[in-house]
Amino acid sequence: MSTVKKMMVTEKLFCADADTALYLDAVVPRGTERQYRAVPSRSTLKDIFDRMEKKLGMSLWILLFLFIWSFPGNAAQPHTDRTIKVRGDFIVATTNDNYICATLDWWPAEKCNYNQCPWGDSSVLNLDINHPFLASAIKAFTRLRIRIGGTLQDRVVYGMPNLGYPCLPFVKMVDGLFGFSKGCLSLKRWNELNTLFQQTGAVVTFGLNALRGRHNIRHGVWGGAWNLTNARDFIGYTISKGFPVDSWEFGNELSGQGVGACVDAEVYGQDLIGLKAVIDELYHNSTSKPLLLAPGGFFDKQWYTQLLQTSGPGVVDGITHHIYNLGRGAYLDMAYGWDNNYDRKYLDQLGMASKFNTKTYCRQSLVGGNYGLLDTETFIPNPDYYSALLWHRLMGKVVLSVDNNGSSFLRAYAHCAKEKAGVSLVLINLNNTEFRITVQKVMKNKMNEDYETKNNGSLSDGLKKKAYLIGMEAPSSSIKREEYHLTAKDGNHRSRTMLLNGRTLELSEDGQIPDLVPSYVYSNSPIIVAPLSIVFVVIPNFDAEACS
Repeated sequence: MSTVKKMMVTEKLFCADADTALYLDAVVPRGTERQYRAVPSRSTLKDIFDRMEKKLGMSLWILLFLFIWSFPGNAAQPHTDRTIKVRGDFIVATTNDNYICATLDWWPAEKCNYNQCPWGDSSVLNLDINHPFLASAIKAFTRLRIRIGGTLQDRVVYGMPNLGYPCLPFVKMVDGLFGFSKGCLSLKRWNELNTLFQQTGAVVTFGLNALRGRHNIRHGVWGGAWNLTNARDFIGYTISKGFPVDSWEFGNELSGQGVGACVDAEVYGQDLIGLKAVIDELYHNSTSKPLLLAPGGFFDKQWYTQLLQTSGPGVVDGITHHIYNLGRGAYLDMAYGWDNNYDRKYLDQLGMASKFNTKTYCRQSLVGGNYGLLDTETFIPNPDYYSALLWHRLMGKVVLSVDNNGSSFLRAYAHCAKEKAGVSLVLINLNNTEFRITVQKVMKNKMNEDYETKNNGSLSDGLKKKAYLIGMEAPSSSIKREEYHLTAKDGNHRSRTMLLNGRTLELSEDGQIPDLVPSYVYSNSPIIVAPLSIVFVVIPNFDAEACS
């Protein structure tokens, strides 16, 4: 009798071949193409159990239970089922094609806080721009926007022949603004930087010194006329060399109360009018004209309003403002922040900012500080680098509406897919529980309005009539989607090593960025979002009118 019972258990839980797949499908949906360990054959198990029963007697059943439980899928992962709704016919906002941006800062190695000196040799003035890892990291984006700027931006002079004194780097100065002297960008160094930018296809935003000629008149308020001669000569030199600066940004954190220094909004607005005239004059014979951005500071409604009223229309092409998100953080209407570890907040901020028509989001920094996308010493990418690269490659510039009312621990953002049909999603799990996500497409068009009118029904009724489920009732179960699952190595969420679909992301021996290879999953299966993980999803059969 015990033999019969034993075989029944074996039949039920260890069915061979096709039946095994059917059993596993109950735990992990068919089509996810996950790796399974081989299940022992029925005859092998019978031999094992016979020998164990002769030796152990009744203890067999305890061991059998533990043995069965050890197989994948038997210890059921706690999970939460959620449905997110994507409006395929409604554009919430748009970003620029090069939405992802990173900053090269001016801080020298001597910049220290809290007994840490994290900048090393990452300054614009001494960064090893010939390091092959640096070039590979930038080139992987095809066109990564690089913003040159930061706190010491308004202490930088440009090494033109008429400067009048030696072109020297920053040195510590107790009574200097931000604790440093003025620093000088030599023309030789500017040439070298542009060689890097041209070789890697970078799009350059350069932050100009807005304090040149001014002085501290009271308690951090700087007054006096802005001396634009040095900036004008520098822009003219840049044009003469054919260096393609995409945009010039005026000043850094001088708005409102400022950081260390501030300038009156009306004075700032008048200076922008003067700078705009210089740009128009110098680029008169150029095939393209760069944008003028300002003010690169913290948002102060009254100050910003006064700035725009003074400068008037047609002067400022883009408003920039800064935010601090658990670290230094700029928006191009730019933002910075975060640390070097596996981090979900960065992508969450990218998603939220995109919904407010933010055109470019600049991470502070590309290299240096405690929040560089690349390691300060080795230039090896930190985890957020790969998050940024996947966003850049997968998320198009059209932002779609997402209704995610399931859990505050699940963040969901949807864009038109980049350079391909369909929709791209980023799903961020901030919880220790697995989510299983169904994506529902909803539309509001004339048919819905007619339905609502003729049937005296609600809009929600109309939407239900036009909804179908990706992962439940997709038009074709043979179509596959792309999935990119990002997790921390060994589940350590302070790790600086990221996994993509279970594979460690690391540079090749010659410093090349690894291929970011998706897993292909049938579109009629739910999206599995593991605890504390990030998933990018590209759904090719999501027919969104807004993406046409």
